[in-house]
Amino acid sequence: MTSQHLASPHLDGPAPTSPSAPEPTPTGSALRTYTRTAQRASAEVISSYSTSFGAATRLLGARHRQHVRNVYALVRVADEIVDGVCQQAGLDTAAQEDVLDRFIAETHRSLDTGYSSNLVVHAFAHTARAAGFGRDLVDPFFASMRSDLHHDDAAGLDEQAHDSYVHGSAEVVGLMCLAVFVREEHLDPATRSRLEHGAARLGAAFQDVNFLRDLADDTDRLGRSYLGSAHRLTDADRDRIVSRIRDQLADAEAVIGLLPLDCRAAVRSAAGLFAALADRLSRTPVEDLYRRRVRVPDLRKATIIAEAVGRTWREHR
Repeated sequence: MTSQHLASPHLDGPAPTSPSAPEPTPTGSALRTYTRTAQRASAEVISSYSTSFGAATRLLGARHRQHVRNVYALVRVADEIVDGVCQQAGLDTAAQEDVLDRFIAETHRSLDTGYSSNLVVHAFAHTARAAGFGRDLVDPFFASMRSDLHHDDAAGLDEQAHDSYVHGSAEVVGLMCLAVFVREEHLDPATRSRLEHGAARLGAAFQDVNFLRDLADDTDRLGRSYLGSAHRLTDADRDRIVSRIRDQLADAEAVIGLLPLDCRAAVRSAAGLFAALADRLSRTPVEDLYRRRVRVPDLRKATIIAEAVGRTWREHR
């Protein structure tokens, strides 16, 4: 379980999307058509795999919306490579690693050239080049993906390994989204540093929430333990993790007001949904988490989103 869970506050079932082409558009009519097609493919990935993240992207301003979908699509496809799809297709570990290696190499080429025959990779590279990020964020992400293919389920992840994994699988994805949001802003170094800290902390909170939510799947299907050693978690472990999540969310929420106005409602909604999940996780016995996945009821989700939109609207006034 990796970045699908961090950057996608999904609950259950697909959500429709309304692709909107980001700027700047590539030069040349054939390339423009190809890039628009690639972006529609990326939007379909969200439609197939995520509900809440898809809903949150619809709260973004049009100039951000498709770019964030492009980031999500690449992250999700990489996650599927290491989280069972290749295995179910009959590939052994060596073959899965070869698939991942080829996907990474294609992403690197596309970042350098601005083109890929893989539609999802092409859309992602379009966004990365527009937002000004590259291998500095992409390579830590892929390092965490690669580690999933060699996860030692007997040992689990100790604190240092957990932090390293979360940095690659979650924090850098938050930084990719931040790069999209502020690509047209002129930020002083102190403001940029505060925003980067908040973006990384929000990504880490998303990941830790989903580590707890997905205890059953990670343990039973994938045979992985992301939260400390491989021993079965206790309620005290859960409380410690939830406390960390709340600290991460508080750091992120403290800087949302520094973001461009047209992305604040979406970020607030996502943060609010995960805060509600953390509250529910804190009240759920760990043994129940090993059997079922906690979710936020639809009415509560709607309330959280409405509150986020209302607060952002008042800031606009």
